[in-house]
Amino acid sequence: MARPTFKATFAKISVPATSANLGPGFDCFGLALDMRDMYAAQILDDAEFDIEITGEGHEEVKKDKNNLVIKAMMHGFEHMGGKPKGLALRQLNAIPHGRGLGSSAAAIVGGLALARNLVLGGDALLTDEDMVALGTELEGHPDNIAAAVYGGATISWMETMHGKESGRAISIPVDSRIKAILFIPENHLATHKARKLLPESVPHHDAALNAARAALLSQAISARPDLLLSATEDLLHQSYRAEAMPKSMALVNKLRAAGVAATISGAGPSVLVLHTSSEAEVEEIIRAGAGSFVAHKLAISPIGVAVTP
Repeated sequence: MARPTFKATFAKISVPATSANLGPGFDCFGLALDMRDMYAAQILDDAEFDIEITGEGHEEVKKDKNNLVIKAMMHGFEHMGGKPKGLALRQLNAIPHGRGLGSSAAAIVGGLALARNLVLGGDALLTDEDMVALGTELEGHPDNIAAAVYGGATISWMETMHGKESGRAISIPVDSRIKAILFIPENHLATHKARKLLPESVPHHDAALNAARAALLSQAISARPDLLLSATEDLLHQSYRAEAMPKSMALVNKLRAAGVAATISGAGPSVLVLHTSSEAEVEEIIRAGAGSFVAHKLAISPIGVAVTP
């Protein structure tokens, strides 16, 4: 493969927050939300990384070659045939970290998209399908990655291709009536810690229920939002993680008992509500989480990672 031709201009992109699982779709369903991180980058002639970070979690984010956006950019450049000497990166974070909202997936997809846009003919050298596969290599699972790439709702899976496991995904339509409410708590929960709480096996009954609900969810989210409450029921992972986020699970159970389609967002501890409610009903739902959570009323983002002016 010929060495890529790097552009001299700045590349600017935005990436949406994402919510994974949506209840029963563990590690396969993803949804893009209208909350976006913003990144800009430029190739440098000198072997250095000039990194400035503002916004959410800026004091915790690495400002060297181990910065996740930089690592993803280098992974993307390597896929396209060659790495630059140095990079300048400006990173404005809006997505809270460690809350189950895909902040790491946004950084990874953002880095890959920056790399693509800094190479002449990058769209052909690094396709969206490539971004899902490369992003999954860095993230470990494709659910948030897929939604960050494609926007809207996605179903993703792992498949053996060319002798190795690779992330793949498809988009599914989202009914225009569906909107989201996010309840974001102050506390963090690392994904790897949440995964350690999951059992090695689950009862056959629970697995069968989840399979049915996940299949139903693909229809509920695309055309039958009246079925969202049933379609977001989960017995596979949420209850096992309850000890790590008791307030979040209590809110999920409280809302679901009132007929509201609430789930843990990703590994938690944020809570996601999918609804078609009136403004008055939304305010009533928000009051249920008052005190322990900051509520955000959000649209579903139909657009994934995107170039910005």
